[in-house]
Amino acid sequence: MIYLDNAATTWPKPQQVVAAIEEALVHKGGNAGRGGNGAAMQMARLIYQTREDLCVLFGTNNPTRVVFTQNATHALNQALFGLLQPGDHVITSSLEHNAVARPLWVLKQREVEVSEIPGVSGEEFDFKAYNKAFRPNTKLVVTLHASNVTGTLLPVKEIGQIAHEHGAYYLLDAAQTAGVFPIDLGCLSVDLLAFPGHKGLLGPQGTGGLIIKSAIPLEPLIYGGTGSLSEEDRQPDFLPDALESGTLNGAGIAGLGAGVRYILGEGVDKIRVREQALCRKLWEGLREIPGVKLYGSEMVERRSPIVAFNLGDMDSIEVGFILEQKAGVIARAGLHCAPHAHRMLGTLEQGVVRFSPSHFTSEEEIETALHVVRRVAEEMG
Repeated sequence: MIYLDNAATTWPKPQQVVAAIEEALVHKGGNAGRGGNGAAMQMARLIYQTREDLCVLFGTNNPTRVVFTQNATHALNQALFGLLQPGDHVITSSLEHNAVARPLWVLKQREVEVSEIPGVSGEEFDFKAYNKAFRPNTKLVVTLHASNVTGTLLPVKEIGQIAHEHGAYYLLDAAQTAGVFPIDLGCLSVDLLAFPGHKGLLGPQGTGGLIIKSAIPLEPLIYGGTGSLSEEDRQPDFLPDALESGTLNGAGIAGLGAGVRYILGEGVDKIRVREQALCRKLWEGLREIPGVKLYGSEMVERRSPIVAFNLGDMDSIEVGFILEQKAGVIARAGLHCAPHAHRMLGTLEQGVVRFSPSHFTSEEEIETALHVVRRVAEEMG
């Protein structure tokens, strides 16, 4: 298997991640926050260590504001439904994943006003339209950091600065960039950061989180046991307990922490440069194949490590199936849960094939993937 679907979930995981999960399951035990016994305290310390590691990675200094969730979608829902009320206005982009687009659709039915900044391929974010979109009741701006379809990076520093000038919060979806691009919350005008654990952070599926940089009032998405204020019916109002009802995925968080420490040891820049070099090789190789259409900027060094393409008019899902059948090349094909982005690209019917290497991918695997695409193109033509 040649695995080129790391934008969906990274594989393989570092051995440290596997070892940390095994250690938690075999030797740690316990349920953090549920009792004062040694096993529970061991797990609580392990979870808190991961909060601290994430603070180091993302340039913030308050571990209690790192809220663990099931994934980035859960984190985004917590932020959106926890903050927005009827009569509020939110601004978003035309590139968003359904993890943002669908919650916003529901909120529109609940009388939250939504403005989508239009974009065209090559100019994905229109600052003129953005500045005009603000209203007196604008409470939030929410965008992704990089498109999961093309890898296109949005100018998040400027987007956040303008949001703050208008008195709005900024929620950033870092699903494609956490662990791959430097994200320093001390320098960015980002108030809420949603991230998955299983992608660039190299942790297991079923992990993610929401970092809340300042004192933002969020209503919990889920209510229940937290291990604190157990004598009261009301939900605790302090973080992270207020937003972490129910048993946490202790073993998964242990693996996530190991993934974060692996990244800190290797260095985000080293990982990014390696992955973008592989994307450069993919881009240049695909560009030479007759019938291939590439999407996104040619400057792959300014994108997250994604290369999206189509082969003639062939359905992208069919191309993905052939790649796997012929050479075991695993790619993502179809609409990628981002219909707004596909409308902008003109690929809503065809979808796209997406290659996304990791720094574990070898150059030989890239050559094999290019070779099989070339064979398919020749058989078509």
